[in-house]
Amino acid sequence: MKLNTENFDVIVIGGGASGMMAAGVAAQKGKKVLILEKNKNLGEKLKITGGGRCNVTNAESNIKEFLKIYGEDGKFLHSAFSKFSSKDSFEFFESRGLPLVVQARKRAFPNTEKAIDVFNVLNTFLIKNNVKIKTNCGVKKILSDKDSITGLETKDGIFTAKSYILATGGLSHPETGSTGDGFKWLADLGHKVKSPTPTIVPLAVEENWIKMLSGISLSFMKITFYVDGKKSFKETGKILFTHFGLSGPLILNSAGKVSKLLHEGLVTALIDAYPDTDHGPLEKKIIKIFDANKNKTLKNVFKDIVPEGTAPGIITLLPQINFETKVHSITKEERKLIVDLLKALPVTITELMGYDRAVVADGGVDLREIDTRTMRSLKKENLFVTGDLLNVNKRSGGYPLQLCWTTGFVAGENA
Repeated sequence: MKLNTENFDVIVIGGGASGMMAAGVAAQKGKKVLILEKNKNLGEKLKITGGGRCNVTNAESNIKEFLKIYGEDGKFLHSAFSKFSSKDSFEFFESRGLPLVVQARKRAFPNTEKAIDVFNVLNTFLIKNNVKIKTNCGVKKILSDKDSITGLETKDGIFTAKSYILATGGLSHPETGSTGDGFKWLADLGHKVKSPTPTIVPLAVEENWIKMLSGISLSFMKITFYVDGKKSFKETGKILFTHFGLSGPLILNSAGKVSKLLHEGLVTALIDAYPDTDHGPLEKKIIKIFDANKNKTLKNVFKDIVPEGTAPGIITLLPQINFETKVHSITKEERKLIVDLLKALPVTITELMGYDRAVVADGGVDLREIDTRTMRSLKKENLFVTGDLLNVNKRSGGYPLQLCWTTGFVAGENA
């Protein structure tokens, strides 16, 4: 295979979020940089992140608090985040003409709410710093000797550099090119790699009442998960009903724990539609609505009792009640059935949705095998690893992308 004779200081494998950041930073420091991207275009996953809105980072300014989100892995990341934190992400994008706005739970988005604008800022960063980009050029094999990477085999020949940054991403959204190649290469190079599983991902359910409410989003719900009837954990937040089950921030951030439960037994859940109202006060609220609508049928009043838009689905869970009955004829027992149901709507979790729907998949190289001050591999002296290739506990809310910006920046600075 022919050797490409052009000499590069740094070659970045993968033109996603962390790869683009790393390439731009390295080039800004005067390095001659090449990005090898197997897709036709850079940043394919970035362009669809957050449903096309792109949750750029989280506005938590306290680095210690920010790193708690990454769980045990956070302790390895202090040095990297002291060099490029969420505050630096704000500065990076805003100084390049893209203001960020902070929404619920400190999630930061471009003010345009368009992921393409985030991509454009990074693309311009690359162009201004003369990064060479070679698309439709996937790496087939990483060549190495005992201590270092010696070259990259592609369909266009072998490319060489002094340093290499591996930024191929994980396994979420495989249609964007995230097919897990980096995991295999890292394992071949002697790294310990945890097999990926989709973690920030929606849940598929058995119940039709949920699927009937597809598209409806409720901002304050409590869900309690059970294994074989035994209570496991509970979370409160926003739930989105879909045609296959449940999604939304609350569900996405619970999926990692649910994944473990599915190996233990039958996973069910109860949704409390009124988590801040106990049974007694909720019944009083319903009586008040009934008193104001005595001569209407229950069917016509039910929408005022349940969370907005959920009546068609929830009605199906009460076959023992005739909804054509006038409200004044509803018995105390029937009223209690309604209250009990609203405090414990039943769900059966069948599975996690796959990589195609995953926001983030976990897995990757063990952080103990990376010098996280520089993102340099402790196995190969001229290899740097970034983003979703690192086995870090990831939650939605801007944290996965901030990991990409931080590790990309640090790798670019040190490569």
